[in-house]
Amino acid sequence: MPGTRTTGHFTFADWKENPVGPEDTTPRLAHASVVNTFTGGIEAAGTFCEYAIAYLADKSGSFTGMELLTGRLDGREGAFALEERGTFDTDGTVHCRFEVVPGSGTGELTGLRGTGRFTARPGEKSVAYSFEYEVE
Repeated sequence: MPGTRTTGHFTFADWKENPVGPEDTTPRLAHASVVNTFTGGIEAAGTFCEYAIAYLADKSGSFTGMELLTGRLDGREGAFALEERGTFDTDGTVHCRFEVVPGSGTGELTGLRGTGRFTARPGEKSVAYSFEYEVE
């Protein structure tokens, strides 16, 4: 997607995870409610994020999620939703790609389209992201 590329970091402000179904089975399902804070090109404090997670026997797994961000994108004010999809390795490294939910941009972000990614490694307090976008 041609457009503007921006980068920054986010931190997990809160992570609440609950099992879905039996906890002693493999694969195991969980639901997590997460609050993140973004800085850099995306400025959004206190996002709302919900993940569905599948844990495999070797501690690897997969997840999908939706996140609502309200704040600024390179100075433009508004809100938008991201659809997130990723995996995590046996060592806990997370690989995620995300995409703006079509039609979700509000305010100065109406018409926003974009995709991004991040890789989070165990113990990192701040996770780098990259995001390519267009505002129509």
